[in-house]
Amino acid sequence: MPDLFTIGYEATTLDRVLDALVQAGVSDLVDIRAIPQSRKPGFSKCLLSASAEARGLRYTHLRGLGTPKPGREAARRGDDAALAAIFGEHMRSDLAQADLAHARVIASQTTACLMCFERDHTHCHRTIVARLVCEATGQEIRNLTAERP
Repeated sequence: MPDLFTIGYEATTLDRVLDALVQAGVSDLVDIRAIPQSRKPGFSKCLLSASAEARGLRYTHLRGLGTPKPGREAARRGDDAALAAIFGEHMRSDLAQADLAHARVIASQTTACLMCFERDHTHCHRTIVARLVCEATGQEIRNLTAERP
């Protein structure tokens, strides 16, 4: 079974993220942002999806695996403990559990990459999601970093 990848798009460009995914052999980009919009060019859902598909990647948005607003605020403050607590509570919701099950299926059947904003995976909810997926699938986690412009 292939590894499960993660990537954040902070401080880089769409082309560099897509390059990193293609070079790693990723086939499925799984967007785990609660709100798939961005002020960074190319990272809003419609354009991101079209750009990924143009590069041969399948795109899936799993809103239920995104961080609720209080968690995003904790992340911006650098409060990792609060982020973990808020996100842990959120993951008990029906939507989060359904989307987690969907992520596990994608990860077990393809070479997938979980994507959100934060560049540093150690201060990001995607590490929590990746762990939850890999606990069920037995995969290893590989954190990608796209080059800075």
